[in-house]
Amino acid sequence: MPFLLLFFASLAFAAPVAAATLPNEPVRSLDLNHYAGQWHEIARLPMYFERKCLDGVTARYTPNADGTVRVDNTCRTRKGRMSVTGVARIKDGQPGALEVRFAPGWLSWLPVTWADYWVIEVDPDYQWAVIGSPGRKHLWILARKASMDHALFRTLKEHSRQRGYDVDQLMITAPLE
Repeated sequence: MPFLLLFFASLAFAAPVAAATLPNEPVRSLDLNHYAGQWHEIARLPMYFERKCLDGVTARYTPNADGTVRVDNTCRTRKGRMSVTGVARIKDGQPGALEVRFAPGWLSWLPVTWADYWVIEVDPDYQWAVIGSPGRKHLWILARKASMDHALFRTLKEHSRQRGYDVDQLMITAPLE
């Protein structure tokens, strides 16, 4: 009987540790030159603007001379390839907190044309990244390769869950190895 009490008492103390969450915030340091280049979407939370994208989703980031970043997104749809070009800018001097706009440039003065794009986790060698948003409605898991190791994916998914994202809704759009 004392063993059972000790066992259940240890569970009670362990539960708060297991329930600990990670902060949902942009990384403090992001080297845009290393982040630049092509990324493959491995998974995402459903979102209106990608509703037609089935798979083969890529994003190419190219630094501009003015400090902004050109964003070229493509994906495969039922009717072929679809592409859109936008621009990203660093928000409030935080390198991992960007805003992205796909609306025409003449609308850039409207705050609603800019969406938060937070790099919330990134590999030290920039081989994978997790992108989120302040309201936790948007989430992407990206990789340099067109597939991802299943164990790594599970880890990134769990980190996202601990940040408060509804990862049960994740759409996997690339192969897991």
